[in-house]
Amino acid sequence: MDTLMKVWPYLKTYRKQFYLGIFLQILSVIASVVEPFMFGLILTELASNVADMIQGAAGAGINYERILSLLVIYFIRGIIFHTSTFGANFFITESIQYMTYDLRQDLIKKINRLPVAYFDSHQIGNILNRLTSDVESISNAFQQSLLQILNAVLTIFFVFIMMFAIDWRMAILVSMIVPLSGLAARYIIYKSQPYFRQQADVLGELNGFVQENFSGFEVLKLYNQEKRVYEEFTGITDELYDVGFKASFISGNMRTVLAFITNISYILVAALGGFFVLQGQLSIGNLQAFTQYTWQIANPMQIISQVTGLIQSAFAAINRVFEILDEEDEDQSYSLELDQAITGQVSFENVSFSYQADQTLVENFDVNVEAGEMIAIVGPTGAGKTTMINLLMRFYDVNEGRITVDGKDIRDLNRQQYHSQFGMVLQDTWLFEGTIRENLRFGNLEAEDAEIEEAARATNVHDYIMSLPQGYDSVIDQESSNISAGQKQLLTIARALLADPQILLLDEATSSVDTRMERLIQEAMDELIEGRTSFVIAHRLSTIQNADRILVMRDGQIIEQGSHDELMAATGFYNELYNSQFDQ
Repeated sequence: MDTLMKVWPYLKTYRKQFYLGIFLQILSVIASVVEPFMFGLILTELASNVADMIQGAAGAGINYERILSLLVIYFIRGIIFHTSTFGANFFITESIQYMTYDLRQDLIKKINRLPVAYFDSHQIGNILNRLTSDVESISNAFQQSLLQILNAVLTIFFVFIMMFAIDWRMAILVSMIVPLSGLAARYIIYKSQPYFRQQADVLGELNGFVQENFSGFEVLKLYNQEKRVYEEFTGITDELYDVGFKASFISGNMRTVLAFITNISYILVAALGGFFVLQGQLSIGNLQAFTQYTWQIANPMQIISQVTGLIQSAFAAINRVFEILDEEDEDQSYSLELDQAITGQVSFENVSFSYQADQTLVENFDVNVEAGEMIAIVGPTGAGKTTMINLLMRFYDVNEGRITVDGKDIRDLNRQQYHSQFGMVLQDTWLFEGTIRENLRFGNLEAEDAEIEEAARATNVHDYIMSLPQGYDSVIDQESSNISAGQKQLLTIARALLADPQILLLDEATSSVDTRMERLIQEAMDELIEGRTSFVIAHRLSTIQNADRILVMRDGQIIEQGSHDELMAATGFYNELYNSQFDQ
């Protein structure tokens, strides 16, 4: 019930359609339940007429007028049944589809509100599985099961009313047996539910594994890791088989158990009802109706058993989806508006930070960057270079100290306004499926074609674009596999420059560019960063010799800083790093 209540707020928005569908479903069930009683009346009338004829009663014969009136009522009942069934299906389907639509919308909005730390700590494939497969499981379960469950419950309720109206003694007998079905179903659900939950979790793990390994398929082939991947995949699928078998097998036994209980009740009703007919306490038509009602109870119980697995899968999916929706949002509180562009003065003041509580990465970090400075950050892997950028972008908040821009603590600023002041180019390029023009305009949605071309020329990618058959309208495929890694990097640089940011962040921006293109980019960057504060993370030390200041980091601390010439003259760690790249 708690799981269903998580979804109810989404369904409640469309409660008019939902309640109308339920009302029509009630009419449909009533019309269905009346059917055996109508047949019983016709059968009783025919049996009475035949008995009078056999006994030779005066005026004996078939009462066609009464039978015809009963058939007319039966026909009207059929119209009500089919019309209300159609209407119930339409309105409930509409409300459920709208509910699913809203759930998807809230999920994508939630994804945009989650902090970067969430994606760093969760497998992307697993998140995608919750956004796609789990939401679809919820939709299918409600769409396929809700009407069936509602129909089953209402049918059992109204059938019992008709049973008690026909013969209370036999109705009590059946009512003593039916709870056994409920208890059996509840026990089976209790035993199988944990396995459905495990099945959903393992399926998410499997999707994440496939997404992760297929995205690096070339590397797997290069290092001949197919066997290892196959073994890991087999291990996950073995676990999925194990929990899937247990979930399906246990829940699948429900139908057999319920059918057995139903057969027992049918035999008892037939025996007791036959005795009452012989005693003259029950008409043959009512016995026929009662036995048919016994099967009408059995059918809903079997329907419940059939959709149990789907429902349990949906419950597991609901919990997994709401694990995302219940996550804490990225802090959006602020006390200051950026009413004008920043100048780009940045200060790290006694900053300490750790991704894990027991593992401090940056401690008592201090640095002051003047507006318009080009700051290069170098150091060995794990020194804290990218962490410094993550903190500056406020993808993570500092544990201690503060970071200021133009003297304002960045935690006090409107996050979206703050991010709009930055341009970023990462080592791992990201382009979406679409034209080159659309990808470049992503940096500035208001940019004119002339501005796009100017940015492309500045980063020396215009000539490449024009060499393509469709020029700026050439389409980049989903994986960006139809252009080279170097050209992708150039496009991302052009995109960042088109945004006209006050602060540039470049994390190994030239890592995928050959030496000739690297020189062209450096020339363009020297002109474009004029008047802007820029932070450049680089392993190629030859690319940052013209930086205003170089910060040399190790173990989360700045151990040296100065210009290239000053650091080379100091013959310290930077000198050692630089010379190690040119030993040959």
